Amino acid sequence: MSDLRLERWDPRDGPVSEKRLIHVLESEGYEISSYTYRPGTVFPPHEHAQEKCDAVIEGTLRLTVGSVAYDLGPGDRLYIPAGTRHAAEVVGKVSVLSLDGTRW
Repeated sequence: MSDLRLERWDPRDGPVSEKRLIHVLESEGYEISSYTYRPGTVFPPHEHAQEKCDAVIEGTLRLTVGSVAYDLGPGDRLYIPAGTRHAAEVVGKVSVLSLDGTRW
């Protein structure tokens, strides 16, 4: 099982793009789905049976694990171990374009 891990996009790696983030996550063994979430979208506390990675291409997505909130912006990724209870919400007035990576 992996640990909860936050990775921020390094601007030295160039501009953030959906293609580049998909490549990063697929090279780590994740299956990828792409979603757009409108402002005001909220996901109440829940958990997944598999490892998960949420990556943001546009907008700001707040993921809360326990009492810690992580605001993910373009290029940022939060790796969430299987069985970890977490919640999510779109922050601000811009839709979030997100990649949802899962792996068993």
